[in-house]
Amino acid sequence: MDYSMNFWDRIAKRYAKKPVSDETTYQKKLAVTQSYLKSDTKVLEFGCGTGSTALVLAPHVNDYEAIDVSANMIAIARDKLAETAIDNLTFKQAALEEYPAHDSSLDAVLGHSILHLLNDPDDAIRRVYRMLKPGGIFVSSTACIGDGMRFFRLIAPLGKWLRLIPMVKVFSRKDLETSLQAAGFRIDYSLVPENSPMSVFLIAVKPHEDP
Repeated sequence: MDYSMNFWDRIAKRYAKKPVSDETTYQKKLAVTQSYLKSDTKVLEFGCGTGSTALVLAPHVNDYEAIDVSANMIAIARDKLAETAIDNLTFKQAALEEYPAHDSSLDAVLGHSILHLLNDPDDAIRRVYRMLKPGGIFVSSTACIGDGMRFFRLIAPLGKWLRLIPMVKVFSRKDLETSLQAAGFRIDYSLVPENSPMSVFLIAVKPHEDP
């Protein structure tokens, strides 16, 4: 089993009990995201964890599928869903590269706290771009560790080897924005919380005409 998958399976129950570190900013991100969604929107969220964001946003759209590589995270998310009356939300264990979406088939893709945990963030961004319809949005919240902890690039491999942390990619906000724009996205909204300058929330739009 891939170590990062194993890591998230191992900490899933503890992760589910952990409170949001900045509730005010989280609620703002939800509100901004919701303002881009419509009743006929088809959404994919990857790296959904235990499903908290999906459970809030799904009632505002037509169809919402949320995926995560961790079976234990998905199990917790499904338990949460079973306690609601939400009928347009499904949780599935899958990686983004395994998700069978046709090109230009989705209105919105969400990826929170996930791009910096992928082996190839640029490839993920390109995949998302292809999945989205023209005018579709990519909503992401990413730890841009390169803006404040560049030394982490040196210690991250040791942390992973010791099984203390999952694989983490180190890049800056500028690197992330460059990757999005290189894929064809136009950045429509950005938020960097004052108390968390390495956390970048972005909404990127796929233009109606490819560049």
